[in-house]
Amino acid sequence: MATVTALDQKLKSLDLPSNRNVTLDLGHMDRLDTAGAWLLVRTEHALSARGNTVEVANTNPTFAPLLDQVRSRGAAQPVPHPIPAHHTFVGFLGRIGEFTVRMGYRGYSILSFWGLVTLSMLDLLRHPRRFRVKATLVQMEQTGLDAMPIVGLLSFLIGIVFAYQGADQLRRFGAEIYTVNLLGIAILRELGVLLAAIVIAGRSGSAFTAQIGTMQVNQEVDAMRVLGLDPSHVLVLPRVMGLVMTLPLLVFFTDAMGLLGGCIMSWASLGISIPRFLDQLRGAITQWTLWVGVIKAPFFAGIISMVGCYEGFNVSGSADSVGRLTTQSVVESIFLVIVADAGFSILFSILGI
Repeated sequence: MATVTALDQKLKSLDLPSNRNVTLDLGHMDRLDTAGAWLLVRTEHALSARGNTVEVANTNPTFAPLLDQVRSRGAAQPVPHPIPAHHTFVGFLGRIGEFTVRMGYRGYSILSFWGLVTLSMLDLLRHPRRFRVKATLVQMEQTGLDAMPIVGLLSFLIGIVFAYQGADQLRRFGAEIYTVNLLGIAILRELGVLLAAIVIAGRSGSAFTAQIGTMQVNQEVDAMRVLGLDPSHVLVLPRVMGLVMTLPLLVFFTDAMGLLGGCIMSWASLGISIPRFLDQLRGAITQWTLWVGVIKAPFFAGIISMVGCYEGFNVSGSADSVGRLTTQSVVESIFLVIVADAGFSILFSILGI
């Protein structure tokens, strides 16, 4: 095997005779592996193909079974490299089917987990003393208060960028003042809540998965069950309720910071004074413009927190599982948040809001 390439080249370079009696003398061969046997049998076939009568002489009795085994495979020709199954049309359809079944099972599993959490909430209404106030307040601080700097900064910068890009386009039509309308409606209805939800999904949703996943690896969740504690009450409900109560307030803060950034950019780029900006904004928005974004926030918070906790409980056995499911949690949360936002947009459009 170590010298098969060099032997192969030497054998292929031989000037093979035709229509003669040829003897392959193996008397000086001390060792033979499958690769060497294949080269010998291939050379034997090549000589036979040229009309030669081939005889193998002085074969070591220990090599005979190997040579016979190689000869029994038929023509000693290399097998073509198989086409991977997923490169064929049938394989492609099979992968689509497997993905569809896997996603269906995953959706069913997530809905089952949400049902379990809902039942835990109903049980909490029957037994209010089981509500963990301190744990919920800690989650509100970590997911809401601690997230305000990064969310506020990003929203402020998005407001600046959005005002600049909107003014650049509207300036062509002499309608720069309507930058305020565009900014107010976009941030209050869509951008504010989406930006806050995406940042929280990447920041807090991933933290939920990593925290619960690490507890799974360390068998702390099993220890809770042994002690008679319900993990959904101890680990899930404080995170879900803390984020559900915090995200609407965080969205309001995000909207304010986005409008502040747009106001500063409008004043610096368009010369729109702050009183004029506020007057134009008051005429552009309705009483529902702010509430449309705020109403979405609890639903987005529920999606992010439940997906984060669900993936945390799916962690099994290794640190690699923690990292993989943490990433998966963020991707799923953002995807479901955007799907839910699209559904809300259709619903509000039907209701005329």
